Amino acid sequence: MVELGRRHGTGPASLAEIAAEEDLPRPYLEQLAMALRDAGLVVSTRGARGGYELARPPDAIPMADVLRALEGPLAPMICASEDAELHGPGCDRTSRCTVNLLWLRIRDAIAGSLESVTLADLVPQRSIAIEALGARTREPVTA
Repeated sequence: MVELGRRHGTGPASLAEIAAEEDLPRPYLEQLAMALRDAGLVVSTRGARGGYELARPPDAIPMADVLRALEGPLAPMICASEDAELHGPGCDRTSRCTVNLLWLRIRDAIAGSLESVTLADLVPQRSIAIEALGARTREPVTA
């Protein structure tokens, strides 16, 4: 998704190009692309100049949507699933569980954090990101 975000507005990118750029196996990317397409996050174009591109601008794609498409519910435990009825039976102890509230709070914190970050936040130019990472690792550590 980050590579598609970098290429946003330039037309479809082939999985072969993305695999080479990101050093990932193409069969793995094919699986991801299908899940992302089914979730409406990417669109595919067939043909010699075909490939995948974002269905929306990068700033309109929260990372929560990407993770839900690829991983399923953001819940740390099945009893805290956002849509438990869709993902099988929950725990039969949920109504009297003493830690269920904790799992719900953790789920909401994770979801809130991921909703606040968009794909655009993760697609700065590679050189800028590398420079920023280098600057952070060179900072002195204070105790």
